[in-house]
Amino acid sequence: MAARIEDYALLSDLATGPLISRSGSVDWLCFPRFDSPSVFAALLGTEKHGRWLIAPALPGAVVVNRRYRESTFVLETTWQATTGQILVTDFMPAGRDRSSLLRRVTGLHGTVSVRQELYIRPQYGTLKPWMSRVRVDPVLPATEMLLAMAGPDAWALHSRRLPPAHDQGHVGEFAVAAGENVDFELTWFPSYQKIPPALNFDAALDDTVSYWTRWGGHCRQDGAYAPEVKRSLLVLRALTHYETGGIVAAPTTSLPEDFGGARNWDYRYCWLRDAALTLESMLTHGYESEALKWRNWLLRALAGDPEDIQIMYGVAGERNLPETVLSHLPGYQNSRPVRIGNAAVEQYQADVVGEVMVALEKLRLAGGKEDPFSWALQRALLGYVEKHFDDKDCGLWEIRGTAEFFTHSRVMMWAAFDCGVRAVRHHGLPGPAERWDELRGRLRTEIMDKGFNRELNSFTQTYGGQQTDAALLALPQVGFLAYDDERMLGTVAQLERELMTEHGLLLRYRTETGIDGLEPGEHPFLACSFWLVEQYARTHRMTEAKAVMDNVVGFGNELGLLSEEFAARERRMAGNFPQAFSHLALVRAADAMHGVDRLSLAVER
Repeated sequence: MAARIEDYALLSDLATGPLISRSGSVDWLCFPRFDSPSVFAALLGTEKHGRWLIAPALPGAVVVNRRYRESTFVLETTWQATTGQILVTDFMPAGRDRSSLLRRVTGLHGTVSVRQELYIRPQYGTLKPWMSRVRVDPVLPATEMLLAMAGPDAWALHSRRLPPAHDQGHVGEFAVAAGENVDFELTWFPSYQKIPPALNFDAALDDTVSYWTRWGGHCRQDGAYAPEVKRSLLVLRALTHYETGGIVAAPTTSLPEDFGGARNWDYRYCWLRDAALTLESMLTHGYESEALKWRNWLLRALAGDPEDIQIMYGVAGERNLPETVLSHLPGYQNSRPVRIGNAAVEQYQADVVGEVMVALEKLRLAGGKEDPFSWALQRALLGYVEKHFDDKDCGLWEIRGTAEFFTHSRVMMWAAFDCGVRAVRHHGLPGPAERWDELRGRLRTEIMDKGFNRELNSFTQTYGGQQTDAALLALPQVGFLAYDDERMLGTVAQLERELMTEHGLLLRYRTETGIDGLEPGEHPFLACSFWLVEQYARTHRMTEAKAVMDNVVGFGNELGLLSEEFAARERRMAGNFPQAFSHLALVRAADAMHGVDRLSLAVER
């Protein structure tokens, strides 16, 4: 059985992101990209679906400390065994044209027997590769490596302590004495190319630590939650491909939103919404060059006929992401189905262009310059929004039920035209500002007439509806009205009554209404509670803001990683992990608590 979600640690080489459990098992790894088929899939099945364990062999060993080296994704785990103590160091060299996972066992005290289990299972655990031992140097003894091949893919394990073949895998033990290092490197490469030579472990480690500490050193934040903001920004960087600039929503698929249920989705793709919000966070915290890289990814992904726009893409901008069920995998703690691909790619979500336009407007406010391609594409996007002005959509939450007029989506359409008007009138860019102003005004009148329920004194999830939605907390974030507008305050009060759980967390919406076309039941989505913190802080409810913030931040694991949701009653994480959206919302909330100016868009009254 896989470990609890919070017991996993993320590594990253800026191209993929393995998860390592507290017990020392790499239970999830997709080589060479986030969205490649997995080679270790024990997270969604058993060890026979692929894993790599390195841990003390004797029963009774315990982890006495687990941490990242400061501002890095170099994981250090200290084990105490009955015969001694060892340190296991795990990392991936960052931003290289090479996919390698390096692990070192260092003896600290005594002598410890260490067990290694290696089950390489490509294609989500369906294949057993051809395994062989290959002599690295024909002259020197003990210079073998393990070689695995399956079609176009190959993997090489370099070490002087290779495990012997056993039970359709490789299992063995070795002793580590105080002061001794035993190193391993598992590297992926195309099977038609030469086997890459082993890296120099110490040089690779120094380079990796240097990269992450240098990147993290640029972070601008000195508030009460500065460590959490820095780790969140590091997570966002870790989930971003070093070449393409695409940021995945999470490095995993099908970790359940409801244990044993069917709300299991593949998040290893790049949502326009996440990319746009990441751009804004990077701008706020001193990463202007990264913001420009994300902008360029956005523009490349969106290039083409606006009618072909998707809400998500592959890491390099791929469009074909068909949803498939992997019936051979039992799922995380028997949560079926396990899905790869995502059918939501075909949905019309009216809010997406608004999020993109808001992010690009804030880039302009920060001094970013448009080029002929970037502005022409934004004009085309506004034409797309106008063409679909009267269309219902599936909303921010990607419902699989009947399309609706979602109030949040309509507000984001308003925001798209608002940014277009600003671009012309404030930044001197060419465009039909009068037409966009007219459409903006029509949307505002419509939203106030149909999206605001006067009996409830609240905006509602859908036009003419009776239910609220945490996405409504975005209205002041994009300048539709002020945080302290009476209608917004009324909406917050209704959200507190309707969606706040006994554990102080905010639900997205009430799944019992059936609006999303799925069986009811999910745990609170962490981003929603962070949005509430932002709303509280911007309206000077600082005591409540701090209480919610401390509560939600406390749901992260000791490494500072957050999942998509939190099952408060069971005190455990739920959903894909770590989740970019949760970390993005944490950054926004901390900025609001600290009074950081996020290049706010002035309210058009």
